Amino acid sequence: MNLTHVDDNNRAKMVDVCCKDDSFRVAVASGKIEMSQEAFEAVVKNNIKKGPVLQCAVVAAIMAAKKSSELIPMCHPLMIGGVDCDIEQLDDLPGFKVVVSVKVDGKTGVEMEALTATSIALLTIYDMTKAIDKSMRISDIQLESKTGGKSGQYRRN
Repeated sequence: MNLTHVDDNNRAKMVDVCCKDDSFRVAVASGKIEMSQEAFEAVVKNNIKKGPVLQCAVVAAIMAAKKSSELIPMCHPLMIGGVDCDIEQLDDLPGFKVVVSVKVDGKTGVEMEALTATSIALLTIYDMTKAIDKSMRISDIQLESKTGGKSGQYRRN
């Protein structure tokens, strides 16, 4: 299998997508953050001095999706059509699950945008809550599904 980001001389390159047709693409990624009961309750009750944690995490996810090509060297800048970020309370963990969906009508997929957005949303939760709990654990950041493009559909089992 040939790597698409390496040329014949084994040098890094950005994939040429100029001749590809646009297609509608969607990628969904998720991840979790586990925290102390005290930190969890503070977030749920909106008692964090830095402000509304979950609302900030949603905004951070949207911003991160739009900035992915500035952070990941071979990631193409895209005209993103939409970003949705849902944050689910996980009472038993305690913590939260972040799920981000990114849409584009373009020449390349949005998997990296969904994964970056998920990561940054989780890091935002950590940043805003670390005064209460520095031992929080971010885990399970993964691509859940993608549609569109030459490689077709993917869904995590």
